[in-house]
Amino acid sequence: MNGSLKSIIQLGMALLLALSAGILVYQWMQAKATAGRGQAVRTVPLVVATRELPAGAKLSADMLRLQNYPETMTPAQHYTTVKEVEGRILASGMSANEPLTPSRLSGESASGGISAVITHGKRAMAVKGNKVMGLAGLIRPGNMVDVLVTLPKDEKGQSSMTKVVLENVPVLAAGAQMTSEKDEAAQHADIYTLELTPQESEKVALASTQGTLHFALRNASDTEVVLTEGADVKTALASYRTARVARGPRGSGNTVEIITGSKRSQVTF
Repeated sequence: MNGSLKSIIQLGMALLLALSAGILVYQWMQAKATAGRGQAVRTVPLVVATRELPAGAKLSADMLRLQNYPETMTPAQHYTTVKEVEGRILASGMSANEPLTPSRLSGESASGGISAVITHGKRAMAVKGNKVMGLAGLIRPGNMVDVLVTLPKDEKGQSSMTKVVLENVPVLAAGAQMTSEKDEAAQHADIYTLELTPQESEKVALASTQGTLHFALRNASDTEVVLTEGADVKTALASYRTARVARGPRGSGNTVEIITGSKRSQVTF
């Protein structure tokens, strides 16, 4: 066997070994990818909303459906059949395709409507409003408002005071509308339903019968409590007024210090 033939044989064996190694690596990578895909597609059927659902809605079969969710994204508590939640009441609104969880539901004895969405220990109270009070329809269910009241300061009603009496109060409904969707009913609402504690309800009842109510719309993320003194005619008219210069007794003179660059001088008059 001459040298050239020997070299060809060695080269052929090297190519064969390289091809075999490549095939083995390819098969290993394919098996790993297949296993990874098998893990990624493992799903669990969950009950989800077919469309956007408002708080207080009574669940029916057409509002819900089963949808496969990745097992790793499945909520700790969930439902796997529509029948087990049919007829239950939503305590808070849901978006389309959102999985239904027990925290979204009111108690099994809830009958639906606004009573199903009231926080435990609080009350729903309706107050009469108008376009100005409702910011021309911009106040909607789910908004947070401060409640102000204007009341007479004396029995004769010759002077009045306006004061913030409640802060960060949830609006449950505008008219008969319990969702935040923009529609004619919410825009022309003349009754607003607030979620209050029993003590807050007493304040609003007194304010609405003895004075005039106003709403101030808040940013949803602003939960700071601001203490105020209230405003009457005197304090309102004092707004943006220049401060008065305090003067000494007549004849004692008043001294003013004048600063010009680094020089200082005083003038008495």
